[in-house]
Amino acid sequence: MTSTLDPLLEATRLLVEAWGDARSGGDLSRAQLVAVNDVLGLLNRSSGAVHAEVAAAIAYESRRELGPESLAKQQGYRNTAQLIATTAGTSAGDAARLVKVGEATAPRSNLIGERLPAKFPAVGCALAAGRIGAATADLLVTFLDRMIVKIGRAAVAQAEELLVGKAPGLSLDEVRRMITRLEAHLDPDGVAPREDELRARASLSMFERDGMLYLNAILDPERAAAVKTAIEGYVSAQFAARRDRDPALADEDRRTVGQVQADALTHFAEHALTCLKNTALNGATVIVRVNATDLARGTGYGLIDGLTQPISIHTVRRIAGSGIVQDWLCGRDGEILHWGRRKRLFTDPQKLALRERDGGCAFCGLPPGMTKAHHLKWWARDHGTTDIDNGVLLCETCHHLIHDNDWTIRIDGTGIRAKVWFLPPPGTASPPRLGGRARTEHIA
Repeated sequence: MTSTLDPLLEATRLLVEAWGDARSGGDLSRAQLVAVNDVLGLLNRSSGAVHAEVAAAIAYESRRELGPESLAKQQGYRNTAQLIATTAGTSAGDAARLVKVGEATAPRSNLIGERLPAKFPAVGCALAAGRIGAATADLLVTFLDRMIVKIGRAAVAQAEELLVGKAPGLSLDEVRRMITRLEAHLDPDGVAPREDELRARASLSMFERDGMLYLNAILDPERAAAVKTAIEGYVSAQFAARRDRDPALADEDRRTVGQVQADALTHFAEHALTCLKNTALNGATVIVRVNATDLARGTGYGLIDGLTQPISIHTVRRIAGSGIVQDWLCGRDGEILHWGRRKRLFTDPQKLALRERDGGCAFCGLPPGMTKAHHLKWWARDHGTTDIDNGVLLCETCHHLIHDNDWTIRIDGTGIRAKVWFLPPPGTASPPRLGGRARTEHIA
């Protein structure tokens, strides 16, 4: 009589046999390493099958209607997932997926107690035999469950047999790819709605940590096509150039694929910023601020607008070599900074000065490119002047927040070393808030 444990016990026996007399993995021959790795895969798949079956049984003994008699609660856990996750050292999500696989591949009973076959018997047989693992079974079960309402149970049964026949020996990524292509074949009308869903989920986030800018992009196929093709094309060209280079110089380029991909993204961004035909960026410019004397002497450091991490003077010089160096001075008369009533809009030199003082949005710190220069005393209503001492950089959100909630702004001092203060509405207990670069930087 066969037992659920038989495949697991057989895998254990094969592991002992393949291991031989070695004391550790480092003592194994190459042939043994391959054999042991194969058996460990079988052992992992077999143990996953047993764990899924046990997880489903624990879930049944911990069902909600049992109340305090629930097995999970008697063991001190809120639910089945927490019990399994804690004891197995995995996540609650992984535990829940294990339960789902166990329930979908175990025999069932109807309302009068009659035994019924498993919901997905072919997946259950492949799992029990160790041909697929629990993670692969979860992908198959999730897909087949989703397709029942779309194509019917008979077609799903055929798809189950097809997938179970192809899945052994495939990685999880390959199984996902197979499922994606099969879904499009079985339900072509569902491709467009799925595409709309993916397009709505597309996003890109950027944040700084430890002196590095982290990018997290989630792209739908249409967006991804251009990005992936361009980066892979750049990488291929770089490695082709490395291959064709003089062998004596070939070792000079030791960049990894990941580093070359980062260089590709930088290359495309630099091209977009410097392309004269590109109007989509609305004049966006990388601005590096550095003391003129430091730049000449090769001392000190520089700051890139919108980024926190300072850069060395060597990096400043390298960037300056491919860009424009603009010197500007603030005299006592403030010639380039104060236009009074002669101009309504702030000029580019004035915006540069405000960038130097405010660093970006003076209230929340968003990068300068996401801000606009605003008059403190309004041009039309208050007859305000277009001077930097009457200007402040604010993002659109903070601009509305300040006006809608009766905050006021006070400038202490003059010029780019002035300090911007945000004063809360009268009657509130909040103290004045220092804004601009002075809030986080030491301004000499």
